[in-house]
Amino acid sequence: MAARFFSHLLDLLFPPRCVFCGGLLRRGEDGICARCQTSLPWALEEAGEQTREFVSLCVSPLWYRDPVPASFHRYKFGGRTGYAKVYGRLMAQCVQDHLRGRYDLITWVPLSDRRRKDRGYDQAFLLAQAAALELGDVAAETLHKEQDVAAQSSLEDDARRRANVLGVYEVPDPELVAGKRILLVDDERELADMVATILHGAGFASVDIANSSAEALSSIAARSASPEHAY
Repeated sequence: MAARFFSHLLDLLFPPRCVFCGGLLRRGEDGICARCQTSLPWALEEAGEQTREFVSLCVSPLWYRDPVPASFHRYKFGGRTGYAKVYGRLMAQCVQDHLRGRYDLITWVPLSDRRRKDRGYDQAFLLAQAAALELGDVAAETLHKEQDVAAQSSLEDDARRRANVLGVYEVPDPELVAGKRILLVDDERELADMVATILHGAGFASVDIANSSAEALSSIAARSASPEHAY
């Protein structure tokens, strides 16, 4: 009873808003308003399938088109950490549709200790945890960022972004991850692709990617790499 009262009180003081358009949510709407639910750039069925250099196939619930970029920018740089629950729900549905039974471990690409302290949170960690919770799972830490380098978003081209993360990440416990199929959550395509090679080298059987800031809000590999696929 008390929890319900305080929940209603918070809704009166801070009315819940749609994570995409910012409009007030009506009763029964959860994170996304009815208008956005019908008008968002959904990537449906085969239209949302993508190929990547380091994974065989990716599928995406949303294309990275208005109003998705502004929403994710508020989440990543504007402190809207509550958005992770909604994004995680979208990612989890995509996993259920395309990756059921095809991964052993959910993880993320971590920020450096300094960047996490400056920002106050790690957006990829929150996304991974939210998606895992929706799936009845947990996200496990498999990577550590040894160096604090320039933000990927500050670099202009793919080559510089790739070079920026060389030698930056390590897998602290290779035995823990050996032979596992991994679902990797991140918000930058080039970073996730590069880290996929690190994880594969550490002994993962396959690396699937959930990505949030390139072609789509989340981009999730729906197939493990074939044996002849070159990472």
